[in-house]
Amino acid sequence: MNRERRKTENQRRDGDRGQWTNKTEYILVVAGNVVGLGNVWRFPYLCYKNGGGAFLVPYGLLAVVCGIPLFLLETSSGQYTQEGFITCWRKLCPLAQGIGYGQAVMKLYDFSFIIVQVWALFYLVFSFTSQLPWANCENTWNTVNCIGLQVLDSSAPNMTTNQTMLTNTTSAATEFWERRVLAMSGGIEELGSVRWELALCLLACWVFCYFSIWKGVRSSGKVAYFTATFPYVMLLILLIRGLTLPGAWEGIYFYLYPDMTRLANLEVWVEAGSQICFSYSISSGILTVLGSYNRHNNNCYKDCFWICLLNSGTSFVAGFVVFSVLGFMAQKQGVTVDNVAESGPGLVFVVYPQATAMMPVPQFWSVCFFLMLFFLSVDTHFVTVECFITSISDLFPKLLRAAGRSEIFALFICLLFFLIHLTLVTEGGIYIFQLYDYYGCTRACHYCMALSECLALAWIFGADRVIKNIEDMTGQRPSVFFKLCWKYIIPLLSLISFILYLVGYTHLKINNYVYPDWAYTLGWTMTLSSVLMVPLWAAGQMCLTPGTFRQRLYVLCRPAEDPAWKRREMEEEGTTVELRTSAVTA
Repeated sequence: MNRERRKTENQRRDGDRGQWTNKTEYILVVAGNVVGLGNVWRFPYLCYKNGGGAFLVPYGLLAVVCGIPLFLLETSSGQYTQEGFITCWRKLCPLAQGIGYGQAVMKLYDFSFIIVQVWALFYLVFSFTSQLPWANCENTWNTVNCIGLQVLDSSAPNMTTNQTMLTNTTSAATEFWERRVLAMSGGIEELGSVRWELALCLLACWVFCYFSIWKGVRSSGKVAYFTATFPYVMLLILLIRGLTLPGAWEGIYFYLYPDMTRLANLEVWVEAGSQICFSYSISSGILTVLGSYNRHNNNCYKDCFWICLLNSGTSFVAGFVVFSVLGFMAQKQGVTVDNVAESGPGLVFVVYPQATAMMPVPQFWSVCFFLMLFFLSVDTHFVTVECFITSISDLFPKLLRAAGRSEIFALFICLLFFLIHLTLVTEGGIYIFQLYDYYGCTRACHYCMALSECLALAWIFGADRVIKNIEDMTGQRPSVFFKLCWKYIIPLLSLISFILYLVGYTHLKINNYVYPDWAYTLGWTMTLSSVLMVPLWAAGQMCLTPGTFRQRLYVLCRPAEDPAWKRREMEEEGTTVELRTSAVTA
């Protein structure tokens, strides 16, 4: 009893980083992070666009050979070292610590996705009005070209849907999105003023984020009980409603109709791989941090299978939710589903709100949808911020883990990025956000990080040693299949995908707007700021480490033999021996 009390007091005094209270918290936080916006607005559209049910073939195959092995590799690395995504490399392969710094830079760009939370909250507030503002053209922001639902609805009396007639018109939902929510300026050169309504929503989102993470995993684990489960309740409600709408099965047919000829297109396989990276949160460092809060003997081997299955299953079910509603919209407008299907913000902030406005009791369905969207983005965002703060704190534990300092540091990060993100709620904010999205966290960054991780852990640290560590922690020895994936399959596919990305690169455009040259230069600077961290750190360490070239390489590639958990065990055993010796002497 006294020993346990002393251990707890020492941990508090030294600013111990803590652990998950129980296994449930870990599962909920990881699931809440990996199940996000990509499941709702990206996977269903990619499935429809790339062969319907046939897309499940490359998606499933790449999930098995890339997604699950990388998920296990990153989670087990964090659990083994008990460190964040920067300092964990000191105990695995010091030469590769640039991977952690590159992932830290990627996290800074990831913070910008809080703007999706802001938009969802803004729409949620307007969903409580007596008449949804994106359903009619009687508002101050509407133009003469606006058409309301009574025109789009082909079942309305004395109305015929004529696509030629509608060519130069804009739907009320589009005008609400572009003119009321975004108030889009002419380009990134015209930032305009800060939109105070969006700024208040941004402040509310950062306040929510702060109080979710201010006590570290002790607070984020508790918050996840609600934020990770509530979206599933909303998803189930929307699924039942969607399947009962007229025209729903026509939309589902478009979603799943298999076009096997699409499998011969290399782009389909590349997009399937990018979706795996995006939705599984691999090669971003998040899984390493979340795994580091596990107990040493947690069965991460089994966890990775269940969480990956949950993520892919949610993506698949979300497709039914989205396309059942798109089928309903297509029938109401008298057009085919492909005329209303699109990806990205246009799907969730234009098409889906317009669909809810066509349903009976539209306010209820709008509230359900935007609540789901808000909490999906909340989970992903506060986990991203928490992982960044944890990794920086692991770099300076004495400075940032002292009593009260961790809360102050979290407050400083949230306040700093609230001020930075005020640029995203200006009239030109959408152009900045798209620049972050297209260049800051691009597929090229994920491919390079995945390649670097596999080279460092499977080749330098040793795939056999990784497998042995997992067996020591879980009691289960991973199949030799994982070794093949880490050493050969994932590096090869990552390299090929990176080359294809560079070959097929096109400049970012929004509608017909072309960014100025300086914006493209800034974009590539963001991409290179994370990618170049890996070789630059390795080169710097090789120059600063004393000894011959061979000696320096040996030192920097040699893993530490006493990770944090092992040292703690040794210290505890040493304390016990010392106490027993003292007692005998006395």
